[in-house]
Amino acid sequence: MSNKINAAIIGPGNIGTDLLYKALRSEHINPVLMIGVDAASEGLKRADKLGIKTCSKGVEGALELVKELNIGIAFDATSAYAHKDNAEKLNTLGVTMVDLTPAAIGPFCVPPVNLSKLEPGKLDNVNMVTCGGQATIPMVAAVSDVQPVSYAEIVATVSSRSVGPGTRQNIDEFTRTTARAVESVGGAQQGKAIIIINPAEPPLIMRDTIHCLCDSQPDEQAITESVLKMVEKVQAYVPGYRLKNGPVFDGKKVSIYLEVEGRGDFLPHYAGNLDIMTAAGLHTAELIAAHKLA
Repeated sequence: MSNKINAAIIGPGNIGTDLLYKALRSEHINPVLMIGVDAASEGLKRADKLGIKTCSKGVEGALELVKELNIGIAFDATSAYAHKDNAEKLNTLGVTMVDLTPAAIGPFCVPPVNLSKLEPGKLDNVNMVTCGGQATIPMVAAVSDVQPVSYAEIVATVSSRSVGPGTRQNIDEFTRTTARAVESVGGAQQGKAIIIINPAEPPLIMRDTIHCLCDSQPDEQAITESVLKMVEKVQAYVPGYRLKNGPVFDGKKVSIYLEVEGRGDFLPHYAGNLDIMTAAGLHTAELIAAHKLA
């Protein structure tokens, strides 16, 4: 029996291409198909040179290939609008969707926090929240694992060069989705999310600040141990995820400061915000595949 599951990537843009490079190193995911809608796409041409089958007729035009190639997992790096239709078509064929769009049809997933609770082997659709959520929610969860958090606020600062037009047009959606996941996945009773797009040149890597307000005086030793343990869990699939300062304790407030440097697979090192999304998507797919293959 193969120890890999064949996978498709929908969307040959920067995120889809970075994901492809990462997936080529995977122990459990075998990328065999890239799907787009433009035959002249540089991403499709690049995939073809890497020996990956390509389809420029969208998911509808790729359904026979999906069956022929025995695709078990598909990453969707298109848009929330397109994802609903893509998921309906591919779920019917038994394909599990790893959704990197804001569609949120499936449950939110931040792998080291809640994937194991979602019964990975039975999932047909899982949503990767946002880049800010992937970076900061593990820290909120690390604090709320120790004691109740009444309020959590995260600030994600990203380079302007790493923010595409889709994100710029949906800033409100980004903040609402992230705040909702800070509560439902991170465990805070109330969450708030802020994104800052930094135009500095040369571009700065992603930086994140997390403030948690505990119900009672923080257990400093237990929270510090929990935070350090969670940092290690994220570093297992995002090597550039680093604790810069903290946890800092001020009364009932706990503050944590991070930076995320990209691995540089396809995107520049400063684009840690995009790198953590593709890395989290692949890590999630690998864990789903491991359950399916067990």
